[in-house]
Amino acid sequence: MLTPEVNRRIGRAMHSYAMLAHGDRVLVAVSGGADSLVLAWVLDHWRRKAPIDYDLQAVHVDMEPCGDAPGTAAREVMAIMDRLGIAVHVLPAAWQPSSGAGEEEAGKDVCFRCARSRRTQLFEFARCHGFTRLALGHHRDDIIETFFLNLTCAGNISTMRPCQQLFSGRLAVIRPLSYLDKEEVEAVCRRLGLVPVRSRCPLSEQTRRREVHEMLADLYTRIPGAKQHIFAALGNVRTEYLLGPVE
Repeated sequence: MLTPEVNRRIGRAMHSYAMLAHGDRVLVAVSGGADSLVLAWVLDHWRRKAPIDYDLQAVHVDMEPCGDAPGTAAREVMAIMDRLGIAVHVLPAAWQPSSGAGEEEAGKDVCFRCARSRRTQLFEFARCHGFTRLALGHHRDDIIETFFLNLTCAGNISTMRPCQQLFSGRLAVIRPLSYLDKEEVEAVCRRLGLVPVRSRCPLSEQTRRREVHEMLADLYTRIPGAKQHIFAALGNVRTEYLLGPVE
């Protein structure tokens, strides 16, 4: 299901950042989108052929639980994971936009609060169950878009790292799809015959990230090779040519 080129770049990302080691317990976050579904399949596929052995479990944060039962999206995710033969645990969301987001808030920080709450739940679940790796389905487009979001909206130069050690090394966040484009991930999803679960985002993805995505799509059309150069630049930072802190 993976072309030789896609397989090679996944392997290069895993090797370059030492994402997995023998005996790791890997928790893969599955939202139901194409990215996370493909990542879950990739990690299971690699587990079967890798020279190392690691445990794998999926987790889904249910944004619309039905009382004590999983919501519609969660049940769809559970069915897909069952088809792939990957164990999945469903966590009812600790915070939901409907539980306190008015129109004004929705236009400001609902995305930040939602993402922070889900991330906190994932970290806590990983800690309580002894997982050493938390795998997320971010790809090259996500990494570049996060850089521009932080640059234009947060006033800092930063992005997501393919592998990041947290909590004094007790947990590492890994992103094995970091060297792939969104279109490549979606192509793998189609070849696997997986149907992404519809997003329950209350803003229907009309977010600042979507605006940055559209801006970059226009830039890539105007300047061929811009995406590759921007991604390369994120690993080639010349700090001596940046502004120092103002005293």
